[in-house]
Amino acid sequence: MDDEGKSLWEADAIACRLSRNTHSDFWRTGDDEPDMIRWLSWGKEHFAFACDTVHFERGTKQRYGIGPIDQERVDEGLSHFRTAAAIIEAVLAQRQWLVGNSVSFADFRMATFLPFNDAARLPLDDYPSVSRWYRRLEEIDAWHDPFRGLDAPELPPVPPTVTN
Repeated sequence: MDDEGKSLWEADAIACRLSRNTHSDFWRTGDDEPDMIRWLSWGKEHFAFACDTVHFERGTKQRYGIGPIDQERVDEGLSHFRTAAAIIEAVLAQRQWLVGNSVSFADFRMATFLPFNDAARLPLDDYPSVSRWYRRLEEIDAWHDPFRGLDAPELPPVPPTVTN
């Protein structure tokens, strides 16, 4: 993204800049900014990492024929997922969104891999507050169907014989 002679190429930085340019609170500032940064940083290192580990084995590798599922990696990812999801569950049991009283970039960033949970099969239902939070995100049209109107190819299917 080229903005005022400065080049930004990282998603979080672009989201921050676009939010500022449009005077939106999508990227929280002021008193909420440390909480925003906390969730972005922690989410990437813990929740998204766990989701990605499982999805890579059960989804990406199978979808593109990269190799067999490494069950040890899946188990490791699921262990990390359970730890991270329990932390998010405790927070979301007290509020609807991660930062403040409305959806923010932190919510979308945290949920990055969840649209592909049909392949990853993460146990979201074990965490009712996390499940409610994600259902609220799914109600947002642009999140539910981000490629509407674009000429984007369909993802290859994950073979149905993959069960572990």
